[in-house]
Amino acid sequence: MTIKPHLFALAFLLVVSPALAQGRDFESQKVKLRSVVVTKDLERPWGLALLPDGGAVVTERPGRIRILSKAGLSKPVAGVPKIAVGGEGGLLDIAIARDFETSGTIFFSYVEPGKGGVSTAVARARLVTGAAPRLEDVKVIFAVAPKSKASVHFGSRIVVNDDGTLFITTGDLGQRDRAQDMHDAAGAVVRINADGSIPADNPSPDGQKMAPEIWSKGHRNIQGAAIDPVMGGLITVEHGAQGGDEVNHTEAGKNYGWPIISYGVEYSGKKIGTGTAAPGYEQPLFYWDPSIAPSGLVSYQGKMFPEWNGDLLVGALKFELVSRLHRDATGKILSEERMFEGAFGRIRDVVVAPDGAVWLLTDEDNGAIIRLSRGD
Repeated sequence: MTIKPHLFALAFLLVVSPALAQGRDFESQKVKLRSVVVTKDLERPWGLALLPDGGAVVTERPGRIRILSKAGLSKPVAGVPKIAVGGEGGLLDIAIARDFETSGTIFFSYVEPGKGGVSTAVARARLVTGAAPRLEDVKVIFAVAPKSKASVHFGSRIVVNDDGTLFITTGDLGQRDRAQDMHDAAGAVVRINADGSIPADNPSPDGQKMAPEIWSKGHRNIQGAAIDPVMGGLITVEHGAQGGDEVNHTEAGKNYGWPIISYGVEYSGKKIGTGTAAPGYEQPLFYWDPSIAPSGLVSYQGKMFPEWNGDLLVGALKFELVSRLHRDATGKILSEERMFEGAFGRIRDVVVAPDGAVWLLTDEDNGAIIRLSRGD
């Protein structure tokens, strides 16, 4: 899918309400920024995907998909499957297929109820827009099994890879030992084809060493993921316990240690597992202590903020900020800048538009979509 940046910017101007377009200015270490609230009429939004016409599709955790266009927010899209809402559960991430302009295909993750409890699931569907927006041909293409009685640690980001496969992140469903069970998709990064089948080049497509859909294991609760042109492949961010939120270069067949190793500790203060390192387990590229509760993630590549090219932008729920992790040409993280602390609320998702602007999604009862552009 190719979107010309100048056309996207024009479409954006049609989407933003004139009453909200005044904006607010911020100073960062390298650039002045202007924020504009696109909408603030969402309830606990979780995932945001930009559309070719300059609008967006967004999820609300209570179970609604909404379309943002020049007409404003649509009424809830019909046809969403039954969703378990409670705790950290509900309707979660959303992504569009690379051929969306012709197919209308979207992917969304949610907490699926079923025998034995609930778990993370991903469905694909065709999005029909217009006066009565709806989903057609809904098909569940992935679900974690077995289900759990827990109400926490569902993940879950969806990343559409360059080859059309999907990376799906999960959490340990509050049952931490599942993250080390190589035949359990909890506490993992999963890679599947867009129809739910297994790619032939997955680490163990025959299911001998690990479940065929598994890409990597040993994850606690990944809520941010992005393709990274700097290091190649997938970068993820995940929640630690008390401390130990991690950034990982998530590679095929590798084990990232949870709950054997962690830079966090139990909420009681006790050590987790064997400590911070052990043979056979990968080290994070970076970790936060104290935790920032990271969520959305992008590897920034864009014309609007060339000063940030190659850097990671990470949304934070706990301190209500965006963490900019400055990197060198190899991907090594050199420094951190914390931006917008307390200005907008809990930052749930971060998205880069084709024009290089950054869009933020806030996880609040009056959740907002915010666009960041240059202020100088």
